[in-house]
Amino acid sequence: MDHHDWTETQRETTVTVDGHDLPFAYYEAGADDDRRPVVFLHGIPTWSFLWRDAAPPLADSRHVLAPDLVGYGNSANRDGFDRSVRAQTVALADFLAERGVRDVDFVAHDIGGAVALRYAAARPDAVDRMVLSNAACFDSWPVEFVNSLGVPGEVEGWDDEELEGKLEFLFAEGSYDEADPEWLAGLKAPWKREGGRTALARAAVSTNTVHTTEIEYGRITADLLCLWGGEDVLQPVDNAERLVEATAGDGEVVALDSAYHWVTADRPGAYRDHLLEFLG
Repeated sequence: MDHHDWTETQRETTVTVDGHDLPFAYYEAGADDDRRPVVFLHGIPTWSFLWRDAAPPLADSRHVLAPDLVGYGNSANRDGFDRSVRAQTVALADFLAERGVRDVDFVAHDIGGAVALRYAAARPDAVDRMVLSNAACFDSWPVEFVNSLGVPGEVEGWDDEELEGKLEFLFAEGSYDEADPEWLAGLKAPWKREGGRTALARAAVSTNTVHTTEIEYGRITADLLCLWGGEDVLQPVDNAERLVEATAGDGEVVALDSAYHWVTADRPGAYRDHLLEFLG
């Protein structure tokens, strides 16, 4: 499935964050009153297309939801609203409430992991299981390159060639082997649209370490699978070990070899198999 096909599957609603009513796009499959929802949360600078190989197979047994965080993908990308982990958690809670969902499981990557952790710490009885992959946590983020994107005027000043080069560095150079061209094109696409440069800069400047250092990790009672790209240098597997120690539920670390930060793309088959075993 390419990003055009993925976009065709998405639905749209509205979430409210700090008084702003914002368009919110999401993928949904396997909706059934008897199925426990599992919510897939992407990070920076991706969107729900990140889950194209991982989310659909779970729809045979689970109610699958995969939103685009506000400011990302096909959700609102205009200027003038907060895109921080705090704000994303507010948006997620509003989305789930609008859908009539409270009790959930999570699969989350990068800052999506931080959103899942904040949600689970605030509502420990609502989250039973979490799969976190190379997640932003504690004081492990943001990384230097993401920080540089938030410098005023930096991204907006790039021409098309510069933008393409930076996105290629982010996604292709961050892949363990040669990146799948379809996957690569899909992750680049939202940032190459009108307004994409500004949206990327706003997403970068909204990264805030305080939003994970203030989490009360000991309140999180969900069983935790840290399904990690074992060779990631941005969010190393040591962070997974810290998460297992800090949270109150049962925890396990599975480090997939031959995988960097983009573990869902580097090891799609193994990633999917572990998800199905843990959540299916």
